[in-house]
Amino acid sequence: MLSKLLKHGTLTIDTDLCVTCADDLSLSRYHAVKHSSSRTFFSIPSFNSATCILHNEPHNNHILHLSTSFTRRKLNLTLLLTTFLSSNLSNTSGAFLMAQELDLELHRYTDSKEGFTLLIPSSWTKVDKAGATALFQDASMGSNNIGVVVNPVRLANLGDFGSPEFVADKLLQAERRKESTKEAKLIAASERSGNGDLQIYEFEYTIDSTRGGKKRIFSAAFVTSKKLYLLNIVHSDKPESPLEPYKRMILEQVLHSFNAAA
Repeated sequence: MLSKLLKHGTLTIDTDLCVTCADDLSLSRYHAVKHSSSRTFFSIPSFNSATCILHNEPHNNHILHLSTSFTRRKLNLTLLLTTFLSSNLSNTSGAFLMAQELDLELHRYTDSKEGFTLLIPSSWTKVDKAGATALFQDASMGSNNIGVVVNPVRLANLGDFGSPEFVADKLLQAERRKESTKEAKLIAASERSGNGDLQIYEFEYTIDSTRGGKKRIFSAAFVTSKKLYLLNIVHSDKPESPLEPYKRMILEQVLHSFNAAA
């Protein structure tokens, strides 16, 4: 379509961590014990110490000794800070594992002849279709697909045609003119730089159609060597079976990977 328009919470503690706390008032000792059930228990026996030490006890329990007799407010702030730091460590670990999973889910496809490259879900298969330079389908649902079309244009770059918002508006106008379209809604339009400072536009929008129901579309486009490169990612996004967050992340990785071959 764009081608036609242009042509016209878990607590995790590092056991190496050591914090030193001091208070000139009375001192107490606080224990924070993390059991295998992921529940954390606090006890406050009396003790005199000026150090906070984290170490391993038998049975792999992590014991946190907090020196200092905090006021209630100080204790609350300390616990909040500990939870915040621990949460950040957990989030970082989770993000790393998720990145590894995404890496396993995707493989790079490069068309050296046409000069473009992108990531493709490993389980999707390449099929032939008239008018498509490359087309990949979800093995479990063929209507979910990733397609690339390359066509000659007179433009030197996308900026000669208009801004991302301008192009997105023209794109949705064309979608709404289709008899099968009941609704078309723009979600996002943006611009990023590709190889050699290549100008790449990205779009996300939804379509409710009499042909296939509601779908989510991710598109990317760039112009180089007087050729328009258009990526279209189509995925079902019906109310009864919405696009799952993890699948969305995979499709976004595909979208952001679309580029001219180096």
